[in-house]
Amino acid sequence: MTIIVKNKETLIFEDFTFRCCVGKNGLTNNKIEGDKKTPKGLFFLGNVYYRKDRNNKPITRLNCISIKKKMGWCNDFRNKKYNKLIKINKKIKHEKMFRKDYKYDYVIPIQYNTKKTLAGKGSAIFIHITKNYKKTAGCIALRKKDLLILLKLINRKTKIKII
Repeated sequence: MTIIVKNKETLIFEDFTFRCCVGKNGLTNNKIEGDKKTPKGLFFLGNVYYRKDRNNKPITRLNCISIKKKMGWCNDFRNKKYNKLIKINKKIKHEKMFRKDYKYDYVIPIQYNTKKTLAGKGSAIFIHITKNYKKTAGCIALRKKDLLILLKLINRKTKIKII
């Protein structure tokens, strides 16, 4: 079971087709931290993180983790925790998981550059929420209702193919 992202605005899974948006500068085979591009390839998905204070736990076969105020995702390629979930530390550059906006109310990390992490090859590549399909910093974004449908359909073996 594979999610397909094609032509920068279409996400397909089985019989479902959803509108989506990708990185502001398109897709790439050579991702670099901060380039605002979405990496091409075939990747596994991580756990689902969600804002328990705003939303119900999603119906899904993925592991669900409630986002806490001190959670961040390290995007400091000089740090050994690069491209990993961290407890926020002012000395480490990071992406806040507990955001004021809605984008990470439900978020799934794409397992890009996570196993043998290469410094500077990109971090914090997620599937998250959009309201206006505005291009992202490298993530894939869906409307909340579409992301909740997708969560019901996928499981731990589901991969995402970005072409």
